[in-house]
Amino acid sequence: MPYGFLADTVVATHFLWILFLIFGGWWGRRIRGVARFHLAGLAFACLIECFDWYCPLTHLEVWLRGKGAQTRYTEPFLSHYLNRFIYLDLPHPLTVSLTIALSAANACLYLTKVKR
Repeated sequence: MPYGFLADTVVATHFLWILFLIFGGWWGRRIRGVARFHLAGLAFACLIECFDWYCPLTHLEVWLRGKGAQTRYTEPFLSHYLNRFIYLDLPHPLTVSLTIALSAANACLYLTKVKR
């Protein structure tokens, strides 16, 4: 089974999820269902960061790489740089602060009225 390909697909999905958390507020202002999903995702991200848990996508990626007997990242160019973006090498308090700031910015975005 192509575990490396599946692991790379999880990395790409993880990257898209992070982009959705960062920019999803603009989309969520127009579509109520997206707003609910986005806010739930932000709450989940805050829980993960505040309690220093691992994201389920991280666990899945590590498991897939282990199944493929790939213990180190030896992925293609794109996966390498996506991983560097997803797994930032920042102190934990800074990561928590950035996550809370992102959530606050999105809360302000949702609380302001949409001008049509």
